Amino acid sequence: MIKNRLNDLSSKDWIKFQKSWFVLNPAPRQKDVLVHPAKFPEKLVEEFIKFFTKSGGVVLDPMAGTGSTLLACIASGRVGIGIELSEKYAKVAKRRIDEAPWPDAGAKSGERTKSELSPLLLEGDARELERFDLPEIDYCITSPPYWDMLNVKGAKTQRDRAKAGLDVSYSQDERDFGNIEDYGKFLDEIVSVFAKVHDVLKERAYLTIIVKNIKKKGKIYPLAWDLGKRLGEIFALKDEKIWCQDDQRLAPFGMGSAWVSNTFHHYCLNFRKE
Repeated sequence: MIKNRLNDLSSKDWIKFQKSWFVLNPAPRQKDVLVHPAKFPEKLVEEFIKFFTKSGGVVLDPMAGTGSTLLACIASGRVGIGIELSEKYAKVAKRRIDEAPWPDAGAKSGERTKSELSPLLLEGDARELERFDLPEIDYCITSPPYWDMLNVKGAKTQRDRAKAGLDVSYSQDERDFGNIEDYGKFLDEIVSVFAKVHDVLKERAYLTIIVKNIKKKGKIYPLAWDLGKRLGEIFALKDEKIWCQDDQRLAPFGMGSAWVSNTFHHYCLNFRKE
């Protein structure tokens, strides 16, 4: 019998996860997290956590937002550590953690108690990762800002959110990655964060980054591919899983004159420290 050193999954579940694409249409967001303009779903995070760690493992999200990764850790019996720059979103995340139900399986994992598995949310800048005195990390998963796309004017979604009194960008903080206008500088600063993540990851531990390529003013910026190339110089780039959404409304972009896709997929890039 093969010894499973990576996770607690059955052989059947292991093989199912190895499929290179999946469809996930997130459930409607709860009222308290609607304020965040780009939350990613706990169900997605939980599937990755269960594959890349064993019960009780320590999981880091250096851009925690409203706490999706930390809630997924509670549900799966892992220790979640999150870092969030925005005080506003950190407050939402803390409230969600306080109100989250603890499943029986999550309340105890091996010899670890519920208190030992409680998530840790730290307010601060992920660029200063070394000052948080983190333990060794078993796995890191996050979804960074998709450059400064939330600051691009004219999108119907942005107009609808503004009318509803919801955030249309992450913040006005100049440290916010979503406020960096220069694409090269944005890439450099994102890569610098993951270089520091490399320092706290255990040997042979994995990093998953959920991201997509960007269309801006008629030009494609291959953010996912650029991150794959740049971070492939620090980690070993192992593969990608494609997250597809098939419940989005199609729009007639470029109708009658040009090819412009309706982009309903994200790249889940998987790296390993080797």
